[in-house]
Amino acid sequence: MTNRRTKIVATAGPATDDDRVLAAVLASGVDVVRVSLAHGSVTDARRRIAAVRAAEAQLDRPVGIFVDLPGPKLRVRSFPDGGAWLGEGTTVELREGADATGSDSSTIAVEGAGVIGQLHPGDRVALGDGGVSLVVERVDSAGKAVAVVRNGGRLLGRPGLHLPASRISTATPTPDDLRLLEGVLDAGIDAVAVSFVRAADDIIRVRRACGGTGAFVIAKIETQEAVDALDEIVQASDVIMVARGDLGVRCRLEDVPHYQKRIIRTGIFYGRPVITATQMLESMVHAPVPTRAEVSDVANAVFDGTSALMLSAETAIGDDPAVTVSTMSTIAARAERDFDHVAWSSRLVSEQPVRLEHASPTQRITEATSAAAFSAAVDAGAVAIIACTSSGTTARVIARFRPPVPILAATPSERTLRQLTLSWGVEPVLAERRATTDEIVWFAVQEAVERGMAKRDDVVAVLAGDPHDPAPATDTLRLVRVR
Repeated sequence: MTNRRTKIVATAGPATDDDRVLAAVLASGVDVVRVSLAHGSVTDARRRIAAVRAAEAQLDRPVGIFVDLPGPKLRVRSFPDGGAWLGEGTTVELREGADATGSDSSTIAVEGAGVIGQLHPGDRVALGDGGVSLVVERVDSAGKAVAVVRNGGRLLGRPGLHLPASRISTATPTPDDLRLLEGVLDAGIDAVAVSFVRAADDIIRVRRACGGTGAFVIAKIETQEAVDALDEIVQASDVIMVARGDLGVRCRLEDVPHYQKRIIRTGIFYGRPVITATQMLESMVHAPVPTRAEVSDVANAVFDGTSALMLSAETAIGDDPAVTVSTMSTIAARAERDFDHVAWSSRLVSEQPVRLEHASPTQRITEATSAAAFSAAVDAGAVAIIACTSSGTTARVIARFRPPVPILAATPSERTLRQLTLSWGVEPVLAERRATTDEIVWFAVQEAVERGMAKRDDVVAVLAGDPHDPAPATDTLRLVRVR
């Protein structure tokens, strides 16, 4: 059991393809592994998923896995090894088609057809994380355009190409997204992240594509349209991601920190885990220590209440992924020591009537019992809160309050076990199905004692429901003194 409550997501990639490196990364404190489908083939993704499952078997804890769909993201063809420098004020040509075989400092080769035809003179086009931007001067009918570099910089690999939002007509998920998803659905994934979400319907289409697998759907908030429709998207999703990379390109940079706070608050308001992502420890792709600004960024995300912190290139292609994970874990644990649990929970309680306005009777019961459990646990000096849950809802609802004591989630479902690895402060454990509520509570308390979370004469708060209820609600709260 770790003392850190905020979860860590690490991206698998070439740097973790060595089994020893992957084992070290997981042992350093990774709770969830992200597998990007934007790079490599379905075969590569399935191989990485299988490798994580094999490494997980050597650990004494579950590891969640989600795949990340590329979405309608445009990319340019590869720059040469070492990249290329685009100087401010220089002219570059954008090309597509058979003659667009590679990119360099004078030519940007665009993948896909019909992209350049969408551009107009005066359009601003960004590359990569937005640090390099171009202004289109003219467009011809032969799949070519001429642009001037407004902000220069070095470009590596296959950076993304960001057009003005009004020029993008492709919907999410794309046909390619659905093809990729079909190729990995049976590989042992727990969730799928949807890129460039604009509306709740995007989430519904991906959920439908997941069929009856039970995979969670993660909404990546990275467009202005998604921010504008945030409440509807959050309610349609299982998990939310603050995808700051493209969000910072598609929105004003100065708005991103404010959007981050708003997205986290909204996600937690509705009981959804929230992942904060992109450039958190970017310098550690090569550097052995992070910058002071990055340390502050990670800590501030913890103060904002994020459920999880995500590493991208830092672990996918970084020089020392395990050290990066360990560093993030240390920063998060230190920040948590100054997290204001009382202020957070007080605000959540005050918002409860608004949240329950359109809730079902089952939801109202679960919400009310969980709120009572938080207050009772604090008043009784409980050393832990135990959530007995099949779907994971009970654990996620109590985790919203950010209690100052550990949360043990006892579940008979392996899928729920791994999906709870994204929930703040929750230590999920596999438990047998029990016939009665009394048995559920008894064995859950025993599990907490065996894990060192409670000892004789300690008080624990236990949340449970009737295992035979066809519409299960968390309707039982017990304060138990350990005998």
